[in-house]
Amino acid sequence: MALRVLVGCKRVIDYAVKVRVKPDKTGVVTDGVKHSINPFDEIAIEEAVRLKEKKIASEVVAISCGPKQCQETLRTALAMGADRAIHVEIPEPQSNTLEPLGVAKIFSKLAKEEDVNLIIVGKQAIDDDCNQTGQLTAALLDWPQGTFASEITVEGEHMKVIREIDGGLETIKVKMPAVISADLRLNEPRYATLPNIMKAKKKKIDVKTPADLGIDISPRTEILSVEDPPVRQAGSKVEDVSELVGKLKSHGFI
Repeated sequence: MALRVLVGCKRVIDYAVKVRVKPDKTGVVTDGVKHSINPFDEIAIEEAVRLKEKKIASEVVAISCGPKQCQETLRTALAMGADRAIHVEIPEPQSNTLEPLGVAKIFSKLAKEEDVNLIIVGKQAIDDDCNQTGQLTAALLDWPQGTFASEITVEGEHMKVIREIDGGLETIKVKMPAVISADLRLNEPRYATLPNIMKAKKKKIDVKTPADLGIDISPRTEILSVEDPPVRQAGSKVEDVSELVGKLKSHGFI
């Protein structure tokens, strides 16, 4: 069975950028800040492309939801080896309040329209760390899910998934169609070559809107305030256990 694979690609502030909170505490500064593809989604794209190279998958379709700049993220996915790209355009500031449930609704609708039998997403985005989109998408489609995958193997109509859990590794088998969320150790993404980057710039990206898909993405939560984490206080050395216990008592910890 040749798989048709849908892969989520989120545009996030680059992992190397120091995030700054807006003066009005309504969010973080994004203007003039470098953005890139979410690292876990990059791993998801790599895994989908590898499935295609092994002749297990017949087509890889990349999807991104957000403002027009998301097309840059999709071109990265195309340069890595994705066959097609779909941009669900959500302009700012509406895109700033897009929640995992809204994304999951979009993914599930497109999965039906594109007739795919495998969805791969990153386990979480490095901006909001929600870790919800894959699970919600599986629930909306009523598909099995293999989350936190560090290794996947297609076995006929099933997929064996080795998952990273708190106690070590867990091996499960899911029947396809299925949703997989990629963990850090699933693979090491390739660097896109210059010829592929140039080819990706010429590829057509299909543009849709949530309204085209008949989806309501209204937020269900409201951000009241975004704060910088507290500055860590300097530590101190103690000579022995009794002094340590004394300091803990004086600070009310014991």
